[in-house]
Amino acid sequence: MGSVETQTPVKPDFRYIPLSYSHADSQASALRLILTLNPHWEGPGNNIEFVRFTDGITNTLLKIINLKPGLTEEQIDNEAVLMRAYGNGTEILIDRERETKSHALLASRGLAPPLLARFQNGLLYRFIRGKPCGHLDLVSPPIWRGVARRLAQWHAALPSSAAAQVKDTSDLQQDPEITVIKPRRAGPSIWAVLQKWVLALPVTTPEQRARRLSLQAELQWAVERLDDGKGIGEDGLVFSHCDLLCANVIVLPSEGNTVSEDGTTSVDFIDYEYAVPAPAAFDISNHLAEWGGYDCDYTMMPTKSVRRAFLTEYTNSYCETSSLDAAFQAEIVDRLYEDVDRFRGMPGLYWGVWALIQAQISQIDFDYASYAEVRLGEYYAWKREVDGSRKDAGEEMPLRESRWAQEA
Repeated sequence: MGSVETQTPVKPDFRYIPLSYSHADSQASALRLILTLNPHWEGPGNNIEFVRFTDGITNTLLKIINLKPGLTEEQIDNEAVLMRAYGNGTEILIDRERETKSHALLASRGLAPPLLARFQNGLLYRFIRGKPCGHLDLVSPPIWRGVARRLAQWHAALPSSAAAQVKDTSDLQQDPEITVIKPRRAGPSIWAVLQKWVLALPVTTPEQRARRLSLQAELQWAVERLDDGKGIGEDGLVFSHCDLLCANVIVLPSEGNTVSEDGTTSVDFIDYEYAVPAPAAFDISNHLAEWGGYDCDYTMMPTKSVRRAFLTEYTNSYCETSSLDAAFQAEIVDRLYEDVDRFRGMPGLYWGVWALIQAQISQIDFDYASYAEVRLGEYYAWKREVDGSRKDAGEEMPLRESRWAQEA
């Protein structure tokens, strides 16, 4: 099923500020940035405050507000600015030029807040009023129904062909030991991102080199098995968020009629640094994997009945946004149910490779090395179910897989 939207060029109209944020001098450097963006915030009658969000594990995120006397909380939030400064070394993982253009493209379609400015190591953009979710919130039916609806709007309103205009500006590393994969469609995609990450893995020791070769073989196997163009969207791809963890899902304020008659909560998404064309089933399975939170609590994984209910909500919204005949809905639900099941192991490979790189470059106090092993373990457990090797060995099904296989 294709998306409905004409292609329009990406024309960002935001400014560049030739300053940078310093982690060592946080408040002073952030103040310089916001006063450059909003010079009218300087002087008597202004009261600038910085609110640090700590849910992310790669970037610094500050909410900057001006507590002028007489303003309501809503008025203050409507003028608030989010400042996101990149973590050290993350340019290895993320093409920042592509991220900026993706944000501008999403904003032009009403799928992201206005992008106000770019600075040397980050972005300034408009604040979305609301409350970030915790991972326990994601399993709440009113919230997951809201996520399903909003994600379908993303996938239906913005075709992957439009997003493909946002080219990668970084070059792949070259290695004579590795034959680069060839996805069905050239250009930016989740497959191209994973290839870039595998090539960026450390190879200082023989063990690291052997592991990189092994992970390249896994990527090749996955592409041959899953990159078949059979999903919804153009050539089986939609423009995907690819990082819908709990902190990137914002519950909107209730006073804006955000709770529907059936109890569904309205939500929006933030942080688009990983947004790229991908199979819808990957974006959905990646979000469902995040129901377990940073601690990967597999008892929280959605069962078969919950996944089908999620996909039914998603499909209703997708068809409504795409103006597709309701007669297609049952077919799409069945197709997505099968595809999400096929993709359930891919988030483990994706974030496992990511974490192996973070373990080498990040200065954030997070055990990326252990996290990498947990996530890669999810991928290998899924693969053993696919090829039957776990059953042949007479071993017990791992918790994540057994939870996934439950009916209700």
